[in-house]
Amino acid sequence: MSHFWLVKTEPSEYSFDDLERERKTVWSGVTNNLALIHLRSMKKGDRVVVYHTGNEKAIVGIARVASAPYPDPEKNDPRFVVVDLVPEKRLSNPITLDRIKADKRFADFPLVRISRLSVMPVTKEQWNLLLKMEK
Repeated sequence: MSHFWLVKTEPSEYSFDDLERERKTVWSGVTNNLALIHLRSMKKGDRVVVYHTGNEKAIVGIARVASAPYPDPEKNDPRFVVVDLVPEKRLSNPITLDRIKADKRFADFPLVRISRLSVMPVTKEQWNLLLKMEK
């Protein structure tokens, strides 16, 4: 069974444009314990919405998890893991944080409740709502 996730990135550091250009990336740099738990729970084939932080504050694209979690090759510490992500599609209409917050169905969405978390689960219902919001 596939799961759904949201990952956050500062577009000046690494953007969805970069992911599309590179066609695959190692999703690294996650240090928060809860975010690492979520990263360790990812499975190959899971789908991911990519959220740009900073001035954009919007979901801009969809990616897919292309590997099981594995130890971060940049760190000599087994607590830190990474996954490979590949782009699926850029959203034609980015979904802003303001629009998400304005929709009461997202009251318990981690993006609204725990805004600093960089990797978070998305329920199937939330995923389907987000896809409808893009249109």
